[in-house]
Amino acid sequence: MPRFAANLTMMYTEHAFLDRFAAAAGDGFQAVEFLFPYDFPAAEIKARLDAHGLTQALFNAPPGDWAAGERGIASLPGRDDEFKRSVETALAYTQVLGNRTLHVMAGLAVPELPHELQRQVYLSRLAYAAKAAQGEGVTIVIEPINTRDIPGFFLNRQDDAQAICAEVGAPNLKVQFDCYHCQIVEGDLAVKLKRDMPGIGHIQIAGVPERHEPDTGELNYPYLFDLIDTLGYDGWIGCEYRPRAQTSAGLGWLKPWLAAPAR
Repeated sequence: MPRFAANLTMMYTEHAFLDRFAAAAGDGFQAVEFLFPYDFPAAEIKARLDAHGLTQALFNAPPGDWAAGERGIASLPGRDDEFKRSVETALAYTQVLGNRTLHVMAGLAVPELPHELQRQVYLSRLAYAAKAAQGEGVTIVIEPINTRDIPGFFLNRQDDAQAICAEVGAPNLKVQFDCYHCQIVEGDLAVKLKRDMPGIGHIQIAGVPERHEPDTGELNYPYLFDLIDTLGYDGWIGCEYRPRAQTSAGLGWLKPWLAAPAR
């Protein structure tokens, strides 16, 4: 059966960040993910995970200057040293928190740079990150993101992401399949899941188009969850959505899956 991880960046925002772990566990989640852990010592987050019996599923490597609008630096020319430091920092956190999956954000397209040149920078950086992570037992994932939520994001399509992973050729480089982003950009999710499942390293969900709970909007998630099970995916499914109101009150969609017997 699907295994769900609460995204603590978007969910439980009615609580302070370090209190969200207890709230997620209290609602039956066994794992969590979030965007960035770097405002807190790794040991402090690990203590919350351990206290509530939670698994860390995923977080992102440092994204550059988030407050200034940067959304990753992996494809940005001239940032080699910063990128290497970001990978080192992220891997140091994975070794404490225990997650075996790390998302490296591509960043925004550089308008004055030919796409292919920026793509080559991206491939080189991903090769470095995958090699550094392999020795730590960590899989690097890359995520196509829609340009409505992040205008100008460099990576938008599942087929492009899969092609990049194939070109880099690292066994621990895979694609983060966010159903919300994929539906907005491409649609046809079931076909893409069937086509790409061997290269998918993490899955995320949200209702489309409002990015609320997955029981609203245009996607038939019960069908997709059954398909994901049938395709043999055994990783975590990250719940990266913005609750309509209080997080716990909106978890009616989750209860049948928590009660379902393991298959």
